[in-house]
Amino acid sequence: MKRIALLFTILIFLFSCEEAYKPRELVKISIEKFKMDSISIRAIEIVNDSSIVYAGSKGDIGIITNSGKLVGTKKIITDTIIPHFRALAYTKKAVLALNVGNPALLYKYQNNNIEIVYKEENEKVFYDSMQFFDELNGIAMGDPTDECLSILITRDGGNSWGKMGCEYLPKIMEGEAAFAASNTNIAVFGENAWIVTGGLKARVFHTSDMGLTWNVYNTPIIQGKSTTGIYSVDFYNEKQGIICGGDYLDKFGNSANKAITKDGGKTWEVVAENSEPKYVSCVNYVPKTQGKEVFAVSTNGIFYSNNYGYEWKKVSDESFYTIRIFDKNTAWLSGNNVIAKMKIE
Repeated sequence: MKRIALLFTILIFLFSCEEAYKPRELVKISIEKFKMDSISIRAIEIVNDSSIVYAGSKGDIGIITNSGKLVGTKKIITDTIIPHFRALAYTKKAVLALNVGNPALLYKYQNNNIEIVYKEENEKVFYDSMQFFDELNGIAMGDPTDECLSILITRDGGNSWGKMGCEYLPKIMEGEAAFAASNTNIAVFGENAWIVTGGLKARVFHTSDMGLTWNVYNTPIIQGKSTTGIYSVDFYNEKQGIICGGDYLDKFGNSANKAITKDGGKTWEVVAENSEPKYVSCVNYVPKTQGKEVFAVSTNGIFYSNNYGYEWKKVSDESFYTIRIFDKNTAWLSGNNVIAKMKIE
């Protein structure tokens, strides 16, 4: 009986062991650009293997396909307000887009209809990012209007939203806010969410229960000025994550602008200090690579790491604000007047 139990244990161990992934030493990329007239696009999300949804700086929401065809594009104007979108989320039923300025307007686009599902008026309001944990539960974050970050929560797929009171959130530090650079101030995995800040303080806010309770952790990322801090975060699983940023006004300066965690965000280790990429607006793990392969983009170019972010190689001089990786061979990017599809070999 003991021998059978031992054999059973060994079999479970063998089948549960994930085979070590061997990362690509160097990748070759090709980029196909689709021109978008007179709009800046910092918010994109993947729909499927052949299309993405985007939201732009002049009230534009739509889907673009592999061929560059625009599908279901809407140009939104509310009264005289043309929303500037930098936060976007996609569920199976709807597209949700949140503008950055005052008043904050969160739109739900479903079945070719547009409706406002949240409105907030405050001279300090500025929303940066939005993500969904699943089809019902979503979160958006913005700069503080009081003594905490602005955190919006939905539990019904985006039909209604509520703002969390500061009594339920960690207090913000003086001069701490966020950057609406690429809709990646928030990373989600399971019921976890990580929110990153910058300015005079660069920290990571973490919830393990979809926003009910929060902890906040310090980071070694460059901080101390209004333009310094964390611009982007991604997590490969509940433990392994990466934060990137820098100083927007010193894009080629030497700084601690990249760090990784192995304990869910509690502690961070600076990587590739004083080496490219020296400013990052978006960072994204490549799926199914055990967190070894990572891409980062900014107006400085496109960069690739095959060792968790410890070392990087520049693979393109092309300028983009954000990247979303579908699989090991396909990614989408966006920037000023452009959306692009990137093939990775």
